[in-house]
Amino acid sequence: MRKLLIAFILLAIQQLQAQEVLTPEKLWQIQRVSPVGISKDKKFIVYTVATPDVANNKMNRKRYKIPLSGGNPVELAANETITINDRISPDGKHILYSDEVKIDKIEGKEFYPDLPKSDAQIYTSLNYRHWDTWEDGKYSHVFFSSYQNGKSTEGKDIMLNEPYDAPTKPFGGDEDFIWHPDSKHIVYVAKKKKGTAYAVSTNTDLYQYNIETGETQNLTASNKGYDVAPQFNEAGTLAWMQMKRDGFEADKQDLIVLINGKFPVNLTAHRDDIHVEGFKWSEDGKSLFFWAPVNGTLQLFQVNNTGLTKMLPVIKQLTSGDFDITGIVAQSENTLVVSRTDMNTASELYTLNLKDKSMNQLTHVNDAFYQAIAICKTERRWVPTTDGKKMLVWVIYPPNFNPANKYPTLLYCQGGPQSPLTQFYSFRWNFQLMASQGYIIVAPNRRGMPGHGTKWNEDISKDHGGQVMKDYLSAIDAISKESYVDKNRLGCVGASYGGYSVFMLAGIHNNRFKTFISHDGIFDTRSMYGTTEELWFVNFDYGGAYWDKNTATEKTYGVQNPINHVAKWNTPIMIVQGGMDFRVPIEQGLQAFQAAQLRGIKSKLLYLPGENHWVSTAQNGLVWQREFFKWLKETL
Repeated sequence: MRKLLIAFILLAIQQLQAQEVLTPEKLWQIQRVSPVGISKDKKFIVYTVATPDVANNKMNRKRYKIPLSGGNPVELAANETITINDRISPDGKHILYSDEVKIDKIEGKEFYPDLPKSDAQIYTSLNYRHWDTWEDGKYSHVFFSSYQNGKSTEGKDIMLNEPYDAPTKPFGGDEDFIWHPDSKHIVYVAKKKKGTAYAVSTNTDLYQYNIETGETQNLTASNKGYDVAPQFNEAGTLAWMQMKRDGFEADKQDLIVLINGKFPVNLTAHRDDIHVEGFKWSEDGKSLFFWAPVNGTLQLFQVNNTGLTKMLPVIKQLTSGDFDITGIVAQSENTLVVSRTDMNTASELYTLNLKDKSMNQLTHVNDAFYQAIAICKTERRWVPTTDGKKMLVWVIYPPNFNPANKYPTLLYCQGGPQSPLTQFYSFRWNFQLMASQGYIIVAPNRRGMPGHGTKWNEDISKDHGGQVMKDYLSAIDAISKESYVDKNRLGCVGASYGGYSVFMLAGIHNNRFKTFISHDGIFDTRSMYGTTEELWFVNFDYGGAYWDKNTATEKTYGVQNPINHVAKWNTPIMIVQGGMDFRVPIEQGLQAFQAAQLRGIKSKLLYLPGENHWVSTAQNGLVWQREFFKWLKETL
């Protein structure tokens, strides 16, 4: 018996030693699973698998079906369709689609036909560029046409001559325009504002178009914030997600149902800790499933469709654990299919038994890959803040972590600024990848993150460089007390608001950190206000323009402006900037690099001219990761 035990232990050690650590090159071998939906007979789940093709700088995609009960997947032919086409009306007579429509003149040659080689662009209002694209006078419009025998007639533009986008840009898709179950109405999302008015407002609405009369009705005119993601149940009850305040893009997002086509009922308003990320109607239309951040994860919930009763809607949490539920695919009786991920594994599809709440992995696309990769332990820590609160901090340890050793440690600063920091799996800011290079990662759920109550989420607005910076330092100081943290080798990294955080901390860290990396971070709040495109963000979160005089703006453009602390910079810093990032435009990164260089600080600029606020291509992604770890090796 003892010999068997020793043999088992030796085998376990050999298997552990045989596992490799995750590297940037291995990360770009991982296949990416995306759900499509359920088959018409509800026997199969359809999904796509995208495989990175680094050599050709693209993704290769294939579609599969897998039995709902589990089993072996089968690849679908290119023209094989087994799911319901929601673009076709329920009665099968019409089809929905979107297309670009040229409405406005922008180019110089459009104004002056005798100058056909001019590449001039002429604007008279804001919103002249958005995200990563310059305004070209074209707008996304919704069309429908008759549909018979697999063929459609010429489409009818339901927003004829309207200079507004539906789907909304830059991220809207097919979910922005849907059929009513009666096949006579189309509901679509649009922000019917233009130019400067568009740039300062978040007020999207749901519009219902009657295909017989051509009349359009605004269903959400009374709400001044976001109204998005409309969905009908089979009985014709409409649900959607809503934020109340115009201009506040990170307001509490609630789930609304429209009873009898007239009375909106908020199903989640009574739960201060609920910020709905996405949802799907239950099969019977009597409740809705949704996912939302809670204590550093994304979990699945169910809420009953209360109608007009005076009873508060009952919200039940269906899942729990150190993982994220990132989407709902479909329901078949007591089985719900969801996508799930965690800090050690990319997204796969799982089934959830609604009776006993058990979960089973349905797809196994990357199982073989992960069996050969050493996992990283993730741990929840609760850290006291300077104002007497308790803050959740994720700590991610290197594979085969040994507390007797000392490890360099990275403070990770999340973007947003109101994005949840959960068990997500990124193909750039990948905690497993960073930890696998021998670093401990400290990832605080600092002020501004949903999942810890509305006040915690909103406390960051108009105070970007205040209590949040103290939260960061509380987190790294608390974890640095551990004997296995090398206090002489602390680094700080982040992107977007996280990049701003890095720039701020570089001037106020009091020599805690030995190196910094900032990606697409805000370096100067004044020039940020003067060049960013979605002005509603800076208007709300900064407290207004730099020429406005109030308590918030004095902080934002004064003591909380990173550029005002450059005189105290004394630490090596790497700066990454996307050339097509119009959210945090190019001058932010260039100013920071120039300041570091002129102050004689060891610094590096990684400029990505074709990338926006993210890094989306394989080869640029690998350059980013190689330079990231090269810099850390040099400076930490």
